[in-house]
Amino acid sequence: MRVALVHEWLTTYAGSERVLAQLLQVFPQADLFAVVDFLPPEHRAFLAGKPVHTSFLQHWPGARQHFRRYLPWMPLAIEQLNLTGYDLVISSHHAVAKGVLTGPDQLHLCYVHSPMRYAWDLQHQYLGDRPSSWPARWLLHQLRQWDRHSAQGVDAFAANSQYIARRIAKCYRRPAQVIYPPVDVESFALNTAPREPFYVTAARFVPYKRVDVVVEAFRQWGDRPLVVIGDGPERAKIEQHAGANIHFVGYQPPDRLAGFLQKAQAFVFAAEEDFGITVVEAQACGTPVIALGRGGATETIGPDRTGLWFDEQTPASLLATLRAFEEQRQRHPERFTPEQCRANALRFAPDRFRREIQQWVDRNWHTFQEGPLLP
Repeated sequence: MRVALVHEWLTTYAGSERVLAQLLQVFPQADLFAVVDFLPPEHRAFLAGKPVHTSFLQHWPGARQHFRRYLPWMPLAIEQLNLTGYDLVISSHHAVAKGVLTGPDQLHLCYVHSPMRYAWDLQHQYLGDRPSSWPARWLLHQLRQWDRHSAQGVDAFAANSQYIARRIAKCYRRPAQVIYPPVDVESFALNTAPREPFYVTAARFVPYKRVDVVVEAFRQWGDRPLVVIGDGPERAKIEQHAGANIHFVGYQPPDRLAGFLQKAQAFVFAAEEDFGITVVEAQACGTPVIALGRGGATETIGPDRTGLWFDEQTPASLLATLRAFEEQRQRHPERFTPEQCRANALRFAPDRFRREIQQWVDRNWHTFQEGPLLP
């Protein structure tokens, strides 16, 4: 069997690249395709020297620094990747990867991290109400049509959470099997020692992550320290309104991130996330999580065992839940134990992902050999 893996773009080693690393373990014989490949040498080890076949955008001016500016051209670029001769095509999709062209004798399976967030239900969060955003709105209108149309070329979908499966059904009117992404739980060791008095949050400083909600809740709380990990365009604005109990430490490498998670009272997260890898990494350290009760967090947190959800994406709702968390932990010491948190995180270990991906592919390949897969 000739296998092609189609990745969106290779520029950093983040969540979707961790999925790709595991796919390459399951299918070491696969050829790898991407719109562009600017992955730094220090992050390329998981590719094991495998070459990456890229699109014409790889050579366009300024693509290394500003490849996202070429988003209007990406549907065309992904369609020009030549997958002729491959029996199995697996696309890892959050923007355009599923748009590759395949024939009737090729099985195309798509693992979805999310439908194109900024083109569908999160458009208003990304663009706001600025009058200057109308050209972008027209572009996203066009992308939505292409995105829905290109979904028809996929034989079967898998989603990284029940939440994303519902988004696939909404956007593409297609079912999807849920296969949770791999989390490197072994790199986040369990800590059963007494915790330090601070809380921690970690996220990119972009609008939909809602770091501002976490910072404002702790500013109002006043006497509980918060460590804020991450960087991004909104950092300066959020930092201006922070209180003296809030400490910004910028981006932290995985080992330093693990150190903060292992010592904190709890990890706090206010985004409506597709899955939320850091939420699982915190639990792998034995740390409970306070998160918004929407999106992937409703599937990765055991309520009253490994954390609590807050109802509204507001400082008041989060602050009320933080106080309830401290009260419950005092009254019920059997809750939120490091051992419970760790056991919950182990459900998302990489070996489980590899096993479920292999089973999903085998089952769809067998069905495909018997006749065409119908949506």
